[in-house]
Amino acid sequence: MQNSVESFINALESYRGRDKVIRTLCYGSQLVGGVLAGKNSRSSLGKSLLLFSAQLSHCRTTLRLFDDLSMLAYSSSYGLGASEEDALVRWMSIVNNVADQLYYPCEHIAWAADAELIKTKSDKWWVLSTGLWGISLILNILRSIRSVLILKRKVQTCQRSGSAQRSREEAFSQEAALRRQIRGEVFGILSGLADLCNAIHWMPPGFLWAGRFPPWLVGLMGTTSSLIGLLQMSSGDQGACS
Repeated sequence: MQNSVESFINALESYRGRDKVIRTLCYGSQLVGGVLAGKNSRSSLGKSLLLFSAQLSHCRTTLRLFDDLSMLAYSSSYGLGASEEDALVRWMSIVNNVADQLYYPCEHIAWAADAELIKTKSDKWWVLSTGLWGISLILNILRSIRSVLILKRKVQTCQRSGSAQRSREEAFSQEAALRRQIRGEVFGILSGLADLCNAIHWMPPGFLWAGRFPPWLVGLMGTTSSLIGLLQMSSGDQGACS
């Protein structure tokens, strides 16, 4: 119990950890509020939870005003992905970084327009930022699928080399590390698919299922993705077979 409390406090002390906690509360409140409001449109608790969720969403949007430089630093450090073993993964990562970098200024303009800091309509900027987010999610999903296939081949390589060159203990350790990576990538795929469902919902009406999700379903998808993110943050085991 004490370790769980300490882990939660440590998460709140970091920006990324705090954002994941706020995100989970945001979508969790929307899920519960949407269910209550759906059963009884006069439910004061349901309405309060939906309003609370909206305020947390605004909070996250405001905090992302300061994410541009950190994203730029990450993109610069990744560069053209010279350290990547697979060319397909490398190019998907590069395009993904470009989409993420463009996402922030588009969202900032939309936020500023809603706050009446600049004189422009926010609608097109929200659509553009959501579209860039959707592109990023699709690329992340495809990259994770590709990574799973590569990691499975590495597992097979470890199994073969373990019997010929390494001790069973070392081969087992390498294989276990790779399987943890595979599990992490699979969780990433599930998280990305849940977020992608919401991203499409927030696109203009007429695009696939845009605008058709009730609040509780948006909350369910977001909560699923957020809980996976918290799980990955708390574990974060990675390994490789050279």
